[in-house]
Amino acid sequence: MEAKTLVLGVIGADVHAVGNKILEIALTEAGFNVVNLGVLVSQKEFVEAALETDADAILVSSLYGHAEIDARGLREALIEAGIGDILMYIGGYLVVGNQDWSEVEAKFKQLGFDRVYPPSTLPEDFIPTLREDLGM
Repeated sequence: MEAKTLVLGVIGADVHAVGNKILEIALTEAGFNVVNLGVLVSQKEFVEAALETDADAILVSSLYGHAEIDARGLREALIEAGIGDILMYIGGYLVVGNQDWSEVEAKFKQLGFDRVYPPSTLPEDFIPTLREDLGM
């Protein structure tokens, strides 16, 4: 079975690179083909990379708390590009301040994300779910 392709990146004006590198290594070791866009990634770059690589999923991370602003409209951009059904995950410090996690999760699901993960999530916490969501 061919490896599933994931587009990975840190959205918006965020420059937190360490977690992004850890995710790339863990996902590669788990057998995925990882296209790591790095930090400071725009929505347009996520869409273009997903199209160019025929990606199976997009994994967005954000650690500076402004993910809601950065990610708003991403699902719509993917729909416009003809890949609106692509699997989308987001995780990290998604909001500023202490907000109830269930509300944060609901907010990002409304933005079109399939799975939403809190800051403490480790790769081994979500990789089994990712495999399942991708039908592996």
